[in-house]
Amino acid sequence: MGMWIEMGVFALVFVFAIHQFHDLKQEKRKRERKQAEEAAQNNNGSPEQ
Repeated sequence: MGMWIEMGVFALVFVFAIHQFHDLKQEKRKRERKQAEEAAQNNNGSPEQ
């Protein structure tokens, strides 16, 4: 019985970790996109420096 409780807790922690990594990737993409847009505005719309 105790083994199943431990496995359930482990599964919940694992699912939570996957969810957090997914959110982390989304925020990283959002931050990189924002930095690219700011850089483009600073270069008068040119993506190259």
